[in-house]
Amino acid sequence: MSYSHPPRRTGLPRAVLRWLQSLDLSFFPRNFRRDFSNGYLIAEIFSWYYPGDIHSHSYENGASLATKLSNWSQLTQFFSKRNLKPVQELIDGTIHCKPGAAEMLVQDIYSMLTNGRIKNIQDEVDFTDHYYQEQLPMVARSTASKAIKNNIKLTEIMMEPNINKNRQKVNAIINMHMQRRLVEREENPKRFNIKPSLAERAVRHPVAVGPSGSAINIQREKLSFISNLGLPEIRGKTGVQFKEIQVKQADRGSFTVDV
Repeated sequence: MSYSHPPRRTGLPRAVLRWLQSLDLSFFPRNFRRDFSNGYLIAEIFSWYYPGDIHSHSYENGASLATKLSNWSQLTQFFSKRNLKPVQELIDGTIHCKPGAAEMLVQDIYSMLTNGRIKNIQDEVDFTDHYYQEQLPMVARSTASKAIKNNIKLTEIMMEPNINKNRQKVNAIINMHMQRRLVEREENPKRFNIKPSLAERAVRHPVAVGPSGSAINIQREKLSFISNLGLPEIRGKTGVQFKEIQVKQADRGSFTVDV
């Protein structure tokens, strides 16, 4: 059984692709997630606009985490020097090869350097596999352990070895997974053999509203009608006499039992 591949989150517009081709980079990116993660091409792009601040020989085109951190550390210093403010979430997502992060970062840089506007750029940054899981049939969706593996990269753990912070990330992913499973159980109760409760089976009739337009007045009328049922009509009459009845109680000593 084959399933659809995860769709691209952004998809670079033609204007951005033509802009990248016009920069005459050392190589054109074919895999955006991999080629932009080390920051080498990002440095080349900014070197065309700031040739005095960025030198290509200071950056290394490698795939190791140390190379990525070294290149992005130099780029961060350059951003602060020129008062440039790219979205930090996009940079982190690009370093850890999150789906769609590199494309969104390139669009952000395009808008920053050319003052061009892109209509389909996303406002909310979400690099989880939630959208991809929604496209899959229920039998092919990830389990809790698979969800953790899909949403936390090894480089994230290497950059942040703090156990407590990583535990918080794992708990957030598990909570997201459990909420998704609860929604699935509500949408497909027959699949999970969920039986309705007694309250759900009960038939609820709508409250009738009288001419006065108040359901409280109707309830009061019902209570007054019930209280008057079976009572003699003695209200409003005078001369009615009541006789007190005295009941004699037997002595408890007369009920002794001989054993």
